[in-house]
Amino acid sequence: MSSPDRLDATRASYDAVAPAYADRFRDELEHKPFDRALLATFAELVTAAGGGPVLDVGCGFGRITGYLASLGLDVSGTDLSPGMLAAARESFPALRFTEGSMTALDLPDGGLAGLTAWYSLIHLPPEDLPVAFAEFHRVLAPGGLVQIAFQVRPEPVHLDTAFGQPVDLDYPRLPLEHVEETLRAAGFVVLSRLLRAPDKAEHSPQAIVLAHRDPDV
Repeated sequence: MSSPDRLDATRASYDAVAPAYADRFRDELEHKPFDRALLATFAELVTAAGGGPVLDVGCGFGRITGYLASLGLDVSGTDLSPGMLAAARESFPALRFTEGSMTALDLPDGGLAGLTAWYSLIHLPPEDLPVAFAEFHRVLAPGGLVQIAFQVRPEPVHLDTAFGQPVDLDYPRLPLEHVEETLRAAGFVVLSRLLRAPDKAEHSPQAIVLAHRDPDV
């Protein structure tokens, strides 16, 4: 499991950059047609299966939460950083945002129709990935959908400054095949995968994986 010191460092780092981060990425989806298309696919599949609550895990300042709400989903967000949550509540006052960790979600078993983790796995130590996916499996109803977006980094990265602020952020290596294998081991069936080249503002390939909780597991 992540050490308390590492969780505290990640939380403090995002608290420090929250206003600048929200300003920088607020309109990012407007320039990412693949991302919008796959979020729309996720929303359509959740709706077609009968709908229900959806959780945006690691929601940051709420841009994905807000976009999914605009597509008609009953969605809320959770994040480790109070600073990011304050930005989310300011931007999307009609939506619900709570503080929490993806490795210990404060939710009952099987209550969600869908879950997104949009660039929120990127700071997890490798040993915590199965823990997070086990939590996703626990809170999703059988057949419930999970969609994950992440950078496919060839090597780990550490940042000590961002947006002019001192930070302490680790980005472990996250191979696409390992993410898929870990999802399957946690009881998910992978439905689709997208691996796209980085755009001009990105430094590594980007992956989006869609899966559902195996009803028999």
